[in-house]
Amino acid sequence: MLISISWRNIWRHPARSGVLIGAIIAGLWAGILVSALTNGWIHQRFVNLIQEEITHAQIHHPQFLTEREPWMEIEDAEEIFSFLERDERVLSWSARTLSDGMIQSPLTSSGVQIRGVQTGRERATTTFHENLIEGEYLDSDIRNPILLGQKLVEKLNVEIGNRVVLSFQDLDNEITSGAFTISGIFRTASNPYDERNVFVRAEDLQGLLAGQQVYHEIAMMLQDEEMSHTITAELNEQYDWIRAETWYELSPELRYITDMGGGLIVYIMAVIMLALAFGILNTMLMAIFERMRELGMLLAIGMSKLRVFLMIMLESVILTFTGATAGLIIAYFTLEFLGEAGIDMTSMGGESMAEFGYDAVVYPIAYTNDYITTIILVAITAILAAVYPAIKALRLNPGEVVRA
Repeated sequence: MLISISWRNIWRHPARSGVLIGAIIAGLWAGILVSALTNGWIHQRFVNLIQEEITHAQIHHPQFLTEREPWMEIEDAEEIFSFLERDERVLSWSARTLSDGMIQSPLTSSGVQIRGVQTGRERATTTFHENLIEGEYLDSDIRNPILLGQKLVEKLNVEIGNRVVLSFQDLDNEITSGAFTISGIFRTASNPYDERNVFVRAEDLQGLLAGQQVYHEIAMMLQDEEMSHTITAELNEQYDWIRAETWYELSPELRYITDMGGGLIVYIMAVIMLALAFGILNTMLMAIFERMRELGMLLAIGMSKLRVFLMIMLESVILTFTGATAGLIIAYFTLEFLGEAGIDMTSMGGESMAEFGYDAVVYPIAYTNDYITTIILVAITAILAAVYPAIKALRLNPGEVVRA
């Protein structure tokens, strides 16, 4: 009976109730969409960094990441290679030779990070080769091939087939140089990365750096990302001359965005719900003032204050959940479409996101927890917004109201 009465009371003023329901629909739709858009950006950045560069875990000399000295190589690398080959948790791995240096073209020069990779293993471990937009990968037949980012190519004013010179410090702390031929051009989601990194074959770089095999980094892709903490702990315990770290430890950026992403939906929806709470409160107070005589009559003929309280609370809950249900349904189908088509932010300045490593085309993602969190916040908002109007109704004096 109370539910039936509450539903009828809501639609006594269709325009007023309709406006509030419309506001709830628009608020929830916008909130879910903004959260999904941010989730999409975070997910794409996470996937790009993990699959193209960082991988699930890495191994280095204990001081290499802070000092980056050429002599800080991974000792007894073959022993670690054997461990990784035997471990079924390791999906693939790739050893890298790293150096900081200068790249010089006939017109200008620039500081770069030189990344010597094992072409076959790197292709099996990361998806970096998919970023190639022109030319051939490092397994081409040319002598000393090198891959340059599109931004660096524009800066140096070079093209495929041109030769550039790399200068860097070798293991004897002497400056050495080598000529390399541009075999391919790549483009990632990050312009600074494209301008700062060049890729060569590990054996070509090692020949100039030390004349022997030297590896500064071993990147690992695992069967499951959650295994990364376990396997790095085992590596650090078994081989005390290396330091194994997970992606969470290696990248402060990824650590920040993954930690932040979990509470993002709460912050966004809390702001929206706060605004809607005032709308619900205003609507319910207006309804109470218009129906004071009616409520007084109900109390006078014997309806308990508890029933009156529940009736008003039900009106608020039904009104809010009607709009929330419609808003969530519309948001769901909107995201189903946008999740496939994506949102191109280029026309709205989204191209500048590439300066921070984010794609201009975003594919929104809404997780199940986002919908659950939204429903919980809607329920809390509806209940809290109705408490004051309900208490206001309970303070009515039936005799005074009926005689008024």
